[in-house]
Amino acid sequence: MKFARIATTTATTAALALGLAACGSSSEPTSNNAGASEAPSAAASGPKFAGQTLTVWRLGAPDEVQNKLMADMNAKFKEVTGAEVNLQWVPWPDAQAKWTAALAGGEGPDVTEFGNDQVAAWVAQDALADITDLAKSNPDFQQIPQNLWGYETVDGKIYAAPWGGGTRAVLYRKDWFKELGIEIPKNWDDLVAAAKKIVEKKGKDVDGFAFNGGSDANMSLSPFVWSAGGDFAAFEGGKWVGKLTEPGFKEGFQYYTDLVVKHGASRKSALSQNSIDIRTRFANNKVGMFVTGGWDITTIKEQSKNKVGDDQMAFFSLPAKDGSGPAPAFQGGNDIAIWKDTKNQELAAEYLKVAAGKEFGTRYAKEGGLLPLYPEALAEFASDPLQAPFAETFKVAKGFPNDTNWAEANDTKAVLQNAARSVIEGKKNIDTALADANKELEEILNQ
Repeated sequence: MKFARIATTTATTAALALGLAACGSSSEPTSNNAGASEAPSAAASGPKFAGQTLTVWRLGAPDEVQNKLMADMNAKFKEVTGAEVNLQWVPWPDAQAKWTAALAGGEGPDVTEFGNDQVAAWVAQDALADITDLAKSNPDFQQIPQNLWGYETVDGKIYAAPWGGGTRAVLYRKDWFKELGIEIPKNWDDLVAAAKKIVEKKGKDVDGFAFNGGSDANMSLSPFVWSAGGDFAAFEGGKWVGKLTEPGFKEGFQYYTDLVVKHGASRKSALSQNSIDIRTRFANNKVGMFVTGGWDITTIKEQSKNKVGDDQMAFFSLPAKDGSGPAPAFQGGNDIAIWKDTKNQELAAEYLKVAAGKEFGTRYAKEGGLLPLYPEALAEFASDPLQAPFAETFKVAKGFPNDTNWAEANDTKAVLQNAARSVIEGKKNIDTALADANKELEEILNQ
């Protein structure tokens, strides 16, 4: 299928900096542009939607905090509309398959959460409803800086509401660092030294710095690549040109694979583990450092039965190669969108107003370990010790190729994951692995 080309967006970082500085129903669809009509009042909408049920997909694994958030959010939605919510949780690694099956079989949600870099691909497959009028008329949504709507806007139309911004940092065992006399790494050499010391003192079954080779591997690889001056691909002369064989990418890629091959900082037997697998091992005292987000804190506490808590863990920004500050990390975030096949787009639009509005949009982000998008709440993170590394990293954050086919290369075909595995297992040298990966990446992005 020939996908529409999406223009690259680069303004999210600037918007964050400004923020920090500034302190299935049976009804037929009423409009192809969700939310085009004015929001009904609570009194009018209650009777109108009473007895109806909206199916909502949330991504990830629920914990106590998220269950409370969704209970409050759905209660507010019922108060406003009179409708019930059928909330379903979908693990992130399963989301791609669930959406694909929903699109093929017509058994999808009414509303779904998305990673912001996935929106363009699903718009190209005609899976999401146009919410342009809703986005431009809702007073709360108008408070979200316009530069933060880049991933959600395709050919001038808006298909999702930004829900929470984010990047990733290094979660580390604060107690182990203190015990072993390890300082927060300031550059790549420091990071290797810290990881090797953890393995030496805690055992070879412990990952000093856990290698991620799973579904979200490029979240861990990319800071090293970008810090070395490399990139994945660039849109040049009307087509995507792979950059995997250029010196900057090669240097970052080699450093990341050498954590396993050369330094033994992570087990060679676990080349397919993703952040969920690593999080579980972290909770079981088997990981010293790994790249993730603040959302993992609550789950780790629960999995460890509070044996790994606030006194045992903290975050630091992954350092730049030369120690000049934080390395660029993925410019990410989560969105909420209306599935185009919903039988009641008007009711789904009401859910977006509640979920991504100022009250619950701020709660969703803060309680989920993301950066809130409303300026007043975002400004508070500058002085929060737990969130400061994310805010600082996000100032230099970058994005993956903003192309509809990136998800296929990143998730389905796992181009870079396979290349890294082939190098670590000794099946290819780094030049061959990257040349092969570069060819495959270009073929996918230019379909």
